[in-house]
Amino acid sequence: MASSATVCTSLSGKWFWKQRNPGIGLQEELNNLPRGPEEGLKLTDPADRESIVSSWNLTKGGDVPSEIHVELLGAGIIPHPYRGFGIADPEWLYACSFSLPAEPEQAARVKSAILTFEGLDTISDVYLNGEKVIQADNMFRGYQYHLPNASVGVPLKGDNTLLLHFASAKALAKQLEAEFGKVRAGSTNLGDPSRVYVRKAQYGWRWDWGPELMTCGPYRPITLTTIYHSVYVEDIWTKAWVSPIASPNGTITSYLPSLAVDVTVAQVSEFEDRYCVEIVLLDPDSHNEIRTLKSAKLGLPFSAANATRPDGHQKHAVVQLEWPDLRALNVQPWWPAGMGAQKLYLVEVRLLYHRADDEANTPMVVQSIKKRVGFRSARLVENPLVEPDQYGKGTTFFFEINGERVFVGGSNWIPADNFLTTLSEQRYREWLTLVRDGNQTMVRVWGGGIYEPDIFYDICDELGLLVWQDFQFACGVYPGVSSAAPDVAPKSYPAFVLNVKKEAEYNVKRLRHHPSIVVWCGNNEDYQMVLQWGDVPHLPATVLYEDILPSIVKALTSFTISFGLSCQDVEASYVRGSPYGGQGWDTADPTVGDVHQWNVWGGKELPYQEYGKLGGRFISEFGIPSFPALKTVQYWMEGADQSEWYAQSKAMAQHIRAGSYERRFAILMNENFRNVASSDFDRYRFNTQVMQSEAVSYAYRVWRREWRGKGKEYCGGVLVWQFNDCWPVASWALVDYFMRPKPVYHTIRRSLEPIAVNILREVVQNRANDRPKQFYEYGATRSLGANLHIWAVNTTRKAVKVKLDIQYFDLESDWTSRNGVTSEFTLPPNQSTDLLALVCPSPPTSRLRDTVGPGIDGSGTVVVLARLLDPSTNLVLARFVDWPQPFRYLHIPDPQVDLNVLDVDLTTGDATIQLSVAKPAKCLWLEAEDEQALDGRTDQEREVKWNDNALDIVPGDSQVVVARGLGKRKVKVTWLKD
Repeated sequence: MASSATVCTSLSGKWFWKQRNPGIGLQEELNNLPRGPEEGLKLTDPADRESIVSSWNLTKGGDVPSEIHVELLGAGIIPHPYRGFGIADPEWLYACSFSLPAEPEQAARVKSAILTFEGLDTISDVYLNGEKVIQADNMFRGYQYHLPNASVGVPLKGDNTLLLHFASAKALAKQLEAEFGKVRAGSTNLGDPSRVYVRKAQYGWRWDWGPELMTCGPYRPITLTTIYHSVYVEDIWTKAWVSPIASPNGTITSYLPSLAVDVTVAQVSEFEDRYCVEIVLLDPDSHNEIRTLKSAKLGLPFSAANATRPDGHQKHAVVQLEWPDLRALNVQPWWPAGMGAQKLYLVEVRLLYHRADDEANTPMVVQSIKKRVGFRSARLVENPLVEPDQYGKGTTFFFEINGERVFVGGSNWIPADNFLTTLSEQRYREWLTLVRDGNQTMVRVWGGGIYEPDIFYDICDELGLLVWQDFQFACGVYPGVSSAAPDVAPKSYPAFVLNVKKEAEYNVKRLRHHPSIVVWCGNNEDYQMVLQWGDVPHLPATVLYEDILPSIVKALTSFTISFGLSCQDVEASYVRGSPYGGQGWDTADPTVGDVHQWNVWGGKELPYQEYGKLGGRFISEFGIPSFPALKTVQYWMEGADQSEWYAQSKAMAQHIRAGSYERRFAILMNENFRNVASSDFDRYRFNTQVMQSEAVSYAYRVWRREWRGKGKEYCGGVLVWQFNDCWPVASWALVDYFMRPKPVYHTIRRSLEPIAVNILREVVQNRANDRPKQFYEYGATRSLGANLHIWAVNTTRKAVKVKLDIQYFDLESDWTSRNGVTSEFTLPPNQSTDLLALVCPSPPTSRLRDTVGPGIDGSGTVVVLARLLDPSTNLVLARFVDWPQPFRYLHIPDPQVDLNVLDVDLTTGDATIQLSVAKPAKCLWLEAEDEQALDGRTDQEREVKWNDNALDIVPGDSQVVVARGLGKRKVKVTWLKD
């Protein structure tokens, strides 16, 4: 008998593609398939468009995963779609040949085989040796074809052929729309509404930040698993958990780690009772065995197993093994970033076989599967609030990890490319490291994209990033089992519901072991859209959001931990949608559930200074767009006429997908900054970035302030829309497609420091008005003074003593002042604390008063610095600079920046730079001057990574930044100018 129960082989390195020729049959297409990679056509003529219809072409590297756009681009058939669009919507073919073991003795031992397709995008018929074996219509789940033996299904031969026939998802969507009815699905810039009928990534139909780009192909791995034993391990579910142990006063003193493992074993032929299962817990660093537990032999579980399954397997059984108490082994809990270490352990499941001729009865390991786990507890806390805030009482909405309350600051995540096969592990790691380094603790995997690959969640586990996982529904009326009148769209579509059920089961099983995933969400904005439109009579997909999906999450994640005489029931958190909360699906109730706040950019189009009145218990979407880095704009404008280099040009519009962006930009920009002509593009572009950074970081600060302590968690988290881009575009992203952070990335990072200080300036006016309270007024309404409200945030788990230092600087004179407030404060752990309120002083002489007239307060030109100091060392623990608003009234002097390179590491090129100013500087932005890539690296690889940027600096408060990879390059500096 072979030593291994299974051998998994990747079917890569042998694949070909072509456009389907509608004039011939599929078998004739296959007859022309090259016998090996050396026979594959290698396209060299970019104009040779017809060759892809007549001939097979070797995929890039001969591999799958593959997408047809990537192949066409690599073959020179199309220009890069991010610069220009244009292929038709034909059908496409992929094919390969593969062989079973060549040695007769080994081949004779094969009990079964499984073809696994981890992702087919999207409408695909799979043919094995000329017979259709799979009809795929869902890119969000895997497909398997089991070959138990030669008498069941399509037999495998020595040489076998796979053919994948991809049809048009767009065409199918329109066919289904004609059959089941036309529905609403977001605004016109969210793609064709027929998209709701096809289980394909919705953003590919177009979104208000992305292109309409409908690719197809086997975008995830394809494998062949050959089975040599009568049984094999089909699946494992690792249930790692910690139970906090508290003292009588409620303080958590220790943790009880537990581990249970469910091992699903499949039987493919008659077998002797010689198998058992063993689980091993391995040290995360050394991989040494910490503890081992072995099951009884497998005869008893199988004798009670179910009858023959549809896939041809005769029986299967679940072996359950558990360690209810691992305290003696010093197993450590997994923590989110900023709260503790991300301890991860390996759980190895071994299938053991006892040979009949082994007198020592030493079992052989015939199969081994490993999964990485983190021991943690997680729950979504929705408890009644005792005291009201500005919105009323309601309930909390925050996450508790290992018994500790967590304020989460984070971002929404969209797919990082329209071509998913281009996303390497390194690229995912760089993206998610940017999230973590930005002091963010959560990413929301948005419902109009994809369920990300395993590596995404592995990296989140490693970095301590919490994951909010949407099921893949966004901004539409999806079908279900409708109870409405037969002629009301969408009509009842049971097959769609069954398809989604399989999708959900597949992904919950795949992802449930990740400690990073803390909540599953039914959809993105589907409830909100129905309420917003007001003319949609029903939402048939409620059967999914309110019944099927929560049932699946509960069934596949719930378990009971037993310790001593007590036990604890555990299951993953689920919410029906985002936003969701109030009575009658009220998705805008700030007292319950989460909200998407779009009344600044869109909706009521309020000033961003009103964000403090627009909060809620958890803000899971809000944002302001901006242009990206100039290099990124230059990429998409390559070849454009110079006359197109203004913000509202036709060429620019191709890469600005936000609705009414011209008018919305104009409102926000003109309200806050002096009018800069859009033809002065680079300055206009930078001002949009300053606007975004000011608006979004302000929202983080004022909403985080509402994390006021236990029982007063009025805001439990803030997730900005959005962290990343899927192509080069002007969007809401904090970091553009080429991983170039915008200023907002850095201002958010500082706003989310574990210890932070903040100022809210409230201007006193001579009469009531509807303007933002931060605005100075010089017209019919006049400003009489300003009060400064100062608070601090401490999200560490220990109280911190601080000393407050406040300084003032006049923009129009040399006047400065120190408040002299040196009182010590104790910042309680894990909450915000209001420190004091005081009057903002005015300089003794003021050009502002001379210009506008008597009675006008002179503080409208005063910049305020607040710092928290360590009382014993005077080290700066936190700082914040508050500027008078709106910026359009300010005369901002040249800050006379002094840039001093303190040190350069000759090996890495990392430089330490000190920045000082003679006058206050707003959003001081640093970038390296361009140089040729003399060492062969691409420009992107050469780009400097700044640990801080977009700085507000005042005289006497120099800042030090690190520029990774700067080397000998010079640094360019800019700032907000009047």
